[in-house]
Amino acid sequence: MASSALLWSSFLGSGQPLSASVAARPNQASYPRFVRIEAKVRTRREDRIARHIRIRKKVEGTPERPRLSVFRSNKHLYVQVIDDSKMHTLASASTMQKSVSVSEEFDYSSGPTLEVAKKVGEIIAKACLEKGITKVAFDRGGYPYHGRIQALADAARENGLQF
Repeated sequence: MASSALLWSSFLGSGQPLSASVAARPNQASYPRFVRIEAKVRTRREDRIARHIRIRKKVEGTPERPRLSVFRSNKHLYVQVIDDSKMHTLASASTMQKSVSVSEEFDYSSGPTLEVAKKVGEIIAKACLEKGITKVAFDRGGYPYHGRIQALADAARENGLQF
């Protein structure tokens, strides 16, 4: 057993023998046991937050071109137009607002659909145009540019916002 420890210590790069003895099963040949190394399991939420942080390094809202930030939950969709230099929200829209009246027009018991996302995109575009905002930087919030996020962005573009 000592010879296998010397072999592995020289293989690992240290010129001295290993201080710990290498345990082997009694009925098998003597060989060193390897430690199982497993990768850290990350959740989908942690991956999304990491993507959002990467995006936020590049996308910044200015007074001339504020950031259009999207948050998507299982039940609702939230959009804000943010001036990051002042840390101020200039306009917002969501499926929870009573003025949106999305809940009356659409049945989305399983969450917001593409139609709901289009309606929220129209509302945020109209709110921005009323306040004189025509250009925005789109922040998809780490979500894939697909489905509800894409529908919201397309509806905002169709109603006068420039990305």
